[in-house]
Amino acid sequence: MSICILIPDDADLSRYDDWRDQARQIEPLLARHGKSVEWRAWTDTRPLAHDLVLPLMAWGYHRDLPRWHAQLDSWHGTRFLNPLEILRWNTDKRYLLELARKGVAIVPTRFHEALDEAALAEARSHFAIGEIVIKPPVSAGSDHTWLLRDGAPCPAEALGRTMLVQPMMPCITSDGELSLFYLAGTLAHAIVKRPANGDFRVQGQFGGISTAIDPPAAAQTLAAQTIAAVDGDVLYARVDMVGDGHGGYVLMEIELIEPWLSLDRTADGGEAFAAAIAAACAAPASHG
Repeated sequence: MSICILIPDDADLSRYDDWRDQARQIEPLLARHGKSVEWRAWTDTRPLAHDLVLPLMAWGYHRDLPRWHAQLDSWHGTRFLNPLEILRWNTDKRYLLELARKGVAIVPTRFHEALDEAALAEARSHFAIGEIVIKPPVSAGSDHTWLLRDGAPCPAEALGRTMLVQPMMPCITSDGELSLFYLAGTLAHAIVKRPANGDFRVQGQFGGISTAIDPPAAAQTLAAQTIAAVDGDVLYARVDMVGDGHGGYVLMEIELIEPWLSLDRTADGGEAFAAAIAAACAAPASHG
């Protein structure tokens, strides 16, 4: 039985060349279960003739959304984990509002189909805060994400675009952002990501640093509630959250498409995850 794992497009390999680091962790784990892997660019239009496809490193899809949607359509009938319908749902962060309706605590969020200064003024008034964050609903790695302080105007690049608007959460700079990783239904490991001094973005390319943590019970509760609110079974998930300033946590996002799994941080080096993939290959197909 063969497995395909989606990776960045060739044109993006200079930007996402570290996909091989994760591949070097995954391939031997699956080989021990007799599973071979084909690493294929997510933009490849050839038919997928594999028993199972995982989009674990389809990095860069958010930069070409029409192409991503076309690929999702073309993959119908191919077995994916996570399932295709979940990938489509998780592409656009409007899902946060759906999760909120199901009782999941999220960072307060507003969406504007065509952002303008009036919308920003309304958001500042609504959130009763001077610092707000704006970002596209389809984004990754803090692409096109801005922190607007003290009534700063909307960046020209964001004007007229569909944008998500949120208050800046002070706990990002004081306590960091928590990421809890779930593999095959179990908490595998967790990290806290802290931004560099003077920044609000926690990603490494902006100087952020991450360290392993034992996540508080309240964080685990929110992560479990979030995963339970997703329609369908998920093989893997990264749940990002931040403190609400009152001892609890609020969801920033749940990544179900292409999280960096950091299998080397798990207690078993990813063995249970590989076993779950192998078991999925052996299970009766349920096409998406």
